[in-house]
Amino acid sequence: MTDQNDDRNDKKSTQAGISRRDFLKAGTTTAVVAGTAPMFFVRGAWAEKHMEPIGNFPVKGKTVTFGFNVPQTGAYADEGADELRAYKLAVKHLNGGGGMLETLAPSSLTGQGVLGKKVDYVTGDTQTNPDAARTSARRMVERDGVIMYSGGSSSATAIAQQYLAQEMGIIFMCGLTHSNDTTGKDKRRYGFRHFFNAYMSGKALGPVLAGTYGEDRRAFHLTADYTWGHTQYDSIKQFTEAEGWTTVNNIMTPLGTTDYSQFLTAFLNSDADVLVLNHYGKDMVNSLTQAVQFGVRDMQKNGKDVQVVVPLYSRLMAQGAGAANIDGVFGSTNWNWTLQDPGSQAFVKSFEDEYGFPPSQAAQTCYVQTLLYANACERAGTFYPPEVIKALEDFKFTGAGPGEAIYRGADHQCFKDILVVQGKGPDEKQGEYDLLKIHQQVKRDDVMYPVDTFPGELGPYKPA
Repeated sequence: MTDQNDDRNDKKSTQAGISRRDFLKAGTTTAVVAGTAPMFFVRGAWAEKHMEPIGNFPVKGKTVTFGFNVPQTGAYADEGADELRAYKLAVKHLNGGGGMLETLAPSSLTGQGVLGKKVDYVTGDTQTNPDAARTSARRMVERDGVIMYSGGSSSATAIAQQYLAQEMGIIFMCGLTHSNDTTGKDKRRYGFRHFFNAYMSGKALGPVLAGTYGEDRRAFHLTADYTWGHTQYDSIKQFTEAEGWTTVNNIMTPLGTTDYSQFLTAFLNSDADVLVLNHYGKDMVNSLTQAVQFGVRDMQKNGKDVQVVVPLYSRLMAQGAGAANIDGVFGSTNWNWTLQDPGSQAFVKSFEDEYGFPPSQAAQTCYVQTLLYANACERAGTFYPPEVIKALEDFKFTGAGPGEAIYRGADHQCFKDILVVQGKGPDEKQGEYDLLKIHQQVKRDDVMYPVDTFPGELGPYKPA
């Protein structure tokens, strides 16, 4: 019934010389002559009147509420804390201007809220646990009336929240989530990812590792035993083997492991000469620190110096592990605070002014996601989820990092330049936060892949 009404409204608007999208994006007042009587549409009023409720739409009152669901406890709590700082800063800028509002383009953001409404927010704790994340997100939707929620630092929690978003008709702007599955087999119409994925990490790292350490290498993997770790292992294995490396073994390790001695002993007893740590957050800090304590980085095997690789890096992890342990260790990142493009520097300056230290990649992706959602609402002229989704799909933008980025409509994966980085040792770093050096800025087109690389269906614009 609603689709028929929408079709009739499309026909009326076309006859009047204005498209349905123009209705939604109309300014303060638009007069349209249909037949003999004029009709007056205030911005957003057409959507409020003619579109059926979805999620927490239609929006009433003078404020809108965003939900920020981050790991405040668990193995990824450090990333969660920095994400929350960035979310709060994004809300401050949406309501008062500043930061990337000065660089993002194209942008309809004014610094006076979103569609004339002040932005408020609520927070939750995912506990780095999918069930807890889903429960927290549902509470935000049902109790707090959020019109969007965001958060991350675990792909398992991101995927759980993304399925809930599809069910409830609330857009989920994924925070830090690196599993291929998020925009692969588990992609959903109501979920969007700005962060890069494991496939891109492997594609960027493979040639660099082979060029630096040689093609005749034997790799032993320790892998976090959940969706991210599985796809990270698959991807780095694929792209290192394409360069001539041999995969000796892979051991799955539970999320939140604190003692890696049995796993490191297995590596020491193998003939592998590269240890690949498919770990993140405190797991990576613990596994790398213990590997160094075991003397892994002082060893030789097969006539070669043993190397350690951390495919997914972050400044927070580097800080936790310490400069001596990360010295020379390769990995990939979504973003780094030392980038000199205008968008990155605007964000870094505002974050440092607010908190006294530079932001992490987790903070950057969450900040950008919040602005991209708000901008899509402004561009669509409505909070109506299907129209906001369409405004995000295939959206190309600059000013949020180096180069032009695109949100591919077919899978809701954002493609942009990413970074291959190397840890700085104690003698190389300059300052407390100068821990990673950019080895290579990998261009967007070099890490893009066909949409059918991974299975999955986005699902409908209007939840059943």
